[in-house]
Parts: sequence; C-alpha cells; structure tokens
Amino acid sequence: MSFDLAIIGAGPGGYVAAQRAAAQGLKTVLFEERELGGVCLNEGCIPTKTLLYSAKLYEHASGSEKYGVSVEGASLDFSKVIARKDKVTKKLTGAIRVSMRNLGVEVVKARARILGGSDGDFRIEAAGQEYNAGKILLCTGSSTFIPPIPGLEAIGDTVITSREALSLDKAPQDLVIIGGGVIGMEFASFFNSIGTRVTVIEMLPEILGVLDEEISAMLRAAYTAKGITFNLGCKVTAVEGNTVMFLSPEGEEKRVSAEKILVSVGRRANTEGLGLETVGVEVSRGVKTDAHMRTNVPGIYAAGDVNGVSMLAHTASREGEVAVNHILGIPDEMSYKAVPGVVYTNPEVAGVGLTESAALKEGLDIKVLKLPMAYSGRWVAENERGSGLCKLVCDKTSGKVLGVHMMGNPVSEIISAACLAVERGMSAEDLRRTIFPHPSVSEILKETAWSEIG
Repeated sequence: MSFDLAIIGAGPGGYVAAQRAAAQGLKTVLFEERELGGVCLNEGCIPTKTLLYSAKLYEHASGSEKYGVSVEGASLDFSKVIARKDKVTKKLTGAIRVSMRNLGVEVVKARARILGGSDGDFRIEAAGQEYNAGKILLCTGSSTFIPPIPGLEAIGDTVITSREALSLDKAPQDLVIIGGGVIGMEFASFFNSIGTRVTVIEMLPEILGVLDEEISAMLRAAYTAKGITFNLGCKVTAVEGNTVMFLSPEGEEKRVSAEKILVSVGRRANTEGLGLETVGVEVSRGVKTDAHMRTNVPGIYAAGDVNGVSMLAHTASREGEVAVNHILGIPDEMSYKAVPGVVYTNPEVAGVGLTESAALKEGLDIKVLKLPMAYSGRWVAENERGSGLCKLVCDKTSGKVLGVHMMGNPVSEIISAACLAVERGMSAEDLRRTIFPHPSVSEILKETAWSEIG
C-alpha cells in the first residue's frame, strides 16, 4: 500500500497534520498503536481540564455565599467526575475518528516501524503489513519520565503517574506530588479542591519552572493559603512504601507519608522502537529538526514532543502544520517566539514570551509594567476574593512587548491576544490604541500598557 505521507503517532501533532495534509490532497496514512488524540486527549490536556472544571464548580458552589447565592450541602461525587471525564474523552476521540474518515485518511491502529528506504520511497511495517510512503512525519510524543530513585520503579499502586491519577476509584485522603511543574500543580489544584491533603516536593527553588517567578510565587502563596504544603529546593532520595524521603535545602533528611505518591518530574521523547537507526535519523534529547520540521534525513519530518523543543499540545499542532506546508511547497517555518504556557489551576496562570528574569539574563534593557487584576471591573465583579496580576515585559526604548505573564481567571482565554502582540512585535502603545470590549477581563492588557503613563 502506497501513500504520499505516513504519519506515525496520532496526538495533536499527528492528527492535525493528517487533517491538513488530506485536505490538501495528500494520500495519508496515520499510525497509532493506542487511541486517536494521543496523550493530550486521552491522558493529559482534556482529561485533566475536565477534572479541574468539576473541582472549580465544586469550589464555586461551596463558596457561593459571598456572591449572594446559597448552595446547601454542596458535595462532589468522585466516581461521577471520573465518568464524565471518560465521556468527554470518548466524544472527542470519536470526533477525530469521524474527521479522519471524512478526509480519507487511512488509520492503522498498530505500532509502526521504519524498515528503510529514502526520500520518495520509505518502507514502514505495522502489524505485519508493509506500507510505502513518499514522506514520513514522526509524531510519537513523549512519556512520563521516572527518575532513577529507589522505590519509584513500582508504578501503579501507591506510586502513580498522571495516567493512573486520572483513573482512581476514589480520591486519596492525602497525596504527595514529586514535582511542582505544570502537571504537578494542576493535580495539586484538583485534589486540594476536593479535600485531599496535598504535599508538593520540588527540587527547584520555585514551582512552575520556566514561568515568571513572581507569578509562580503568587500562585504558590495562594495554594499555601488553601492548605497545600510546599517543600522547595528539596531532593527526593528514596520512596519506601507510602513514604517519601527527601533532603531539605540545608541537607536535613526529611520524610512525608501519604496514601498516594504522584510522580510528575517531566517527560521524555518517545524515540525508541521506531527504526530511526535504519535510515540514520539524528537523535539527542529528541529527534533533531530545523525550522521546517525536517530531520537530517531528507523526506523525514518530526513534530511535537518527539523533537523535545516545546512539549506542548498547541506547539505540536503548529509544528505538524509547518511540516505539511513544507511537504506541499507552501512557504512556512516554525517560530517559538510566542508559544503560550498555561496552568489551569484555580486561579489560572498564563504566560508568553520572555519572562523578566530571562530578558535580564539576555542583557536586554527592559521596562516592566504591571497591574493587579483588580484594575479590571469584570474581574472584580466575578472574583470576590483572591489576587491576580498582569505583567508586561517590554523593550525600554521601543516599547515592544517581549512577554506577558498573568495570574487570575480566565487568563487562559486572554493569553491569545498577548500571543499576537509578542509574535507580531506590537508595542505597549499599540495595546493602548486597541479597543478592548468593556467590561472584559482582557482589558487588563490595555490598562497595564497605560500604567507607565497613568
């Protein structure tokens, strides 16, 4: 069976690329050994946001008195929350399946391996069947990284990853999360909201890694007030049963026990077992790619987590589009200047572009404009308690917006405007001259741009 394009992996990079390629007339085959949608749709983005929305509704119901609404006996049925998560996931995977069928994409539910060949004539094997393809796009994603710490190898019962956390029978009474990055904090938010005692152990001096340090510290303070215990700058040394041993920044040995231990310290590109060595694809931390998503082997491309550049679903989709456009001869190249990062906690955190510390490390002359979210009338109307911040990192001379970082609901929906500002090189003056709807929380971008003038 011969195809113009073979895509290995049906996550946000793979299935979006398949849609774009087939719509442009390329005969396309899509290989996926598990479920369409990949980790994002089945074990990541969508399932976690479904759980977080239920938790947010529960929080709203439990604290609705401050809005003049009484909800007596608000409760959360954990099994129904999980069942709804499964329903949402099934609905969306079904929609992808229909899309593939309507576009004429051949979907093969099997693990694919490159047998050999060259640009224009590659050979691929899946489930005992051989396929030929002119081009190959690798979209095999990533897997949870399990660090070599004694006791972490027994995943599935007490020690779990995000996959197991999404399918628990009941909420644990207490939970230790190893890793305070985006995934760790989202699970911390969910379980804290439904009454689980949560402890976070993070090796870095602050949660959320590369996000803006001031915003990260604000979120940590908000969740400390909600009862989460944070152990920062701490190194986990071992796990014994339901107990985690770790060293404090001062080198003091400490331990904490919990019903469940969630490992969330990062992800690793899936490059094994693909037959990359048969054609000589270069791999380091991931499959190496250029701005057109080409690997070092002509005719083979890679998009998404597998290239290790930006392990985010929306990045994967855009990279898949860039690869398909290059195959089709459409001028396009990948830009990572304005890749948004969002943490769907309550309150939400979002950022795009350079952080204040990153800009200073690059030696840039910057000015930082910031305002509390309370400068937005809509935000005040909908957020009786809590704090929030909008922060613009701008070039001091030109006023060009280099980065935007925010905390407060619903910044996940506002960050897109900031992405355009950063990607298109807009200035604070451009934001001041833009008409935003009133009242809207998005106005905080304009108000913050005005803050340097008053």
